[in-house]
Formats: sequence, structure tokens, C-alpha cells
Amino acid sequence: MPNDPEDKKRILARVKRITGQCEALTRALETGSDCGPILQQIAAVRGAVNGLMAEVLEAHIRDEFGPPEGEGGAKTGELLALVRSYLK
Repeated sequence: MPNDPEDKKRILARVKRITGQCEALTRALETGSDCGPILQQIAAVRGAVNGLMAEVLEAHIRDEFGPPEGEGGAKTGELLALVRSYLK
């Protein structure tokens, strides 16, 4: 988990949004909604979880290897760019 309080706050807010999306998906499934909207909601949840994973991983990389601006920052910046491109 990120050590920075702002990172932690932002990540927890993302988790709460994902929880809301999952609850909406549960309601749609329980009420027997059409497949199209359900598939869209599933895709939205998947995208949100991928975004959460990217943000947690980026925070971890910054915590472990330092910010992209510091000493050795070029490699950190390259790694962050790779993570962003892979998880999009």
C-alpha cells in the first residue's frame, strides 16, 4: 500500500467507486437486465480495476525506487511508462 497519504486517499476513493460499480452490476443481474448493459458494466468494472492496479503499482515503484525526477529517475520513469502502457 502506498505510504503517501494523498496516494492512499486517492486509491481508497477508487476502491469505493469500484464497490459502487459492483453493486450496480449485482442489481442489474438480480433484476434480469439485458445482456448489453450488463456487459458494459462488466467492462467498466474491469477498466476500473485495471486503473486501480496501475495506480497502486506506480505508487509502489515510486516508493521503492524513488521519484522519476531524482537520482536514477530516468529508469524509474521508463518503468512507470511501461506499466502505464501495459495496463491500459
